[in-house]
Amino acid sequence: MSALVACGTDDGPPTLTWYINPDDGGQAEIAGRCTDEADGQYRIETSLLPREASAQREQLARRLAANDNSIDLMSLDPPFIPEFAEAGFLAEIPDDVGAVVTEDVVQGAIDGATWRDELVAVPFWANTQILWYRRSVAEAAGLDPENEPVTWEQVIDAAREQDKYLGVQGIRAEALTVWINALVESAGGHIIADPTVPVEELQLGLDSEAGQAAAEVMRTIGQEGLGGPGLTNEDEGASMFQFRGDRGSFMVNWPFVWAATLAGVEDGTVDQEVLDDIGWAMYPAMADGEEARPPYGGINIGIGAFTDHLDEALDAVQCIVSPENQAFYFVNDGNPAAHVAAYEDPEVQEAFPMAETIRESLEAAAPRPQTPYYNEVSTGLQNTWHPAGAIRPESTPESAAELILAVLRGERLL
Repeated sequence: MSALVACGTDDGPPTLTWYINPDDGGQAEIAGRCTDEADGQYRIETSLLPREASAQREQLARRLAANDNSIDLMSLDPPFIPEFAEAGFLAEIPDDVGAVVTEDVVQGAIDGATWRDELVAVPFWANTQILWYRRSVAEAAGLDPENEPVTWEQVIDAAREQDKYLGVQGIRAEALTVWINALVESAGGHIIADPTVPVEELQLGLDSEAGQAAAEVMRTIGQEGLGGPGLTNEDEGASMFQFRGDRGSFMVNWPFVWAATLAGVEDGTVDQEVLDDIGWAMYPAMADGEEARPPYGGINIGIGAFTDHLDEALDAVQCIVSPENQAFYFVNDGNPAAHVAAYEDPEVQEAFPMAETIRESLEAAAPRPQTPYYNEVSTGLQNTWHPAGAIRPESTPESAAELILAVLRGERLL
């Protein structure tokens, strides 16, 4: 869809352009709803961004660097928010608006929309990974993940003893960074200690007990073949297909798995027995008695710093992220809500029986490293922690930290 210029004329209300990521039509529907609710004060048109998150970032960053005033609203992947905020690309959110759009919002989404202790974007939908498991495998292992949290050691042992595969994302891509970060955070660490300091003062938390514990989990799964034969290229979709096979056991993955499996049953590609055998629980902990920090994803709404219609954009964003619209988006597009009220919606609960587990996961979720240099950090991790079977807990975390810091200081290239 071609870019639409935000403009107003003497004959009508201003038009706000909302740059959206590809979905199943939910954002366009919400734009129409909020246009109706504006009652002639403004109109919202949508303009489609590229499918890949990195391409979305590139397009928006280039235009905002040129002070493009046609970007009124934008759907932003959380890892790019610090970069946009630090560059001055995001309009300030007044305290009164901030209070409205964060009330009863899951903590993980608030954390992901915050930079330097300030809310710089508005939580819209908030994604997280949960633990999916085959009930038959868990029962054979003596595990009850729904009622008793499990650890990575327990699911690894269960898969090993029953000659099953674990569903994880070992591909050299963003999914790998997601896995690394969740493991490090669940072990009590952080990939970046303080992301707000200058580059020359930046310290990474990879070469630590938490980093080594994360590396040990990944190496075990990789070296023992527990991730399956395609682990080095396994993304979220491949994990799901493997999990639904005869050797599926446990899997960490996003909620799209449920709708995709239901669709498979309907079209005859997945047996009903497989669906009946699937359970869900919180993300595995790194140690017994410790709380897991699951991955956090989703989309937040940023307001362009150069918009000519700031007041209208602030009003529009409050409409877009209303609990009613978030509940609609959850059901229509399968993307979990950031607002807790949406989880009480009967349609949400019917469509996603694991909605409460998703909400609990989002409360505990940890964002990926929040830094203006996220692209360099993520690519550095992917270059050093892949493939999983080649990871060395005693050296890989240190090597990754050295590479990332050298790149950020202009001493090396990725």
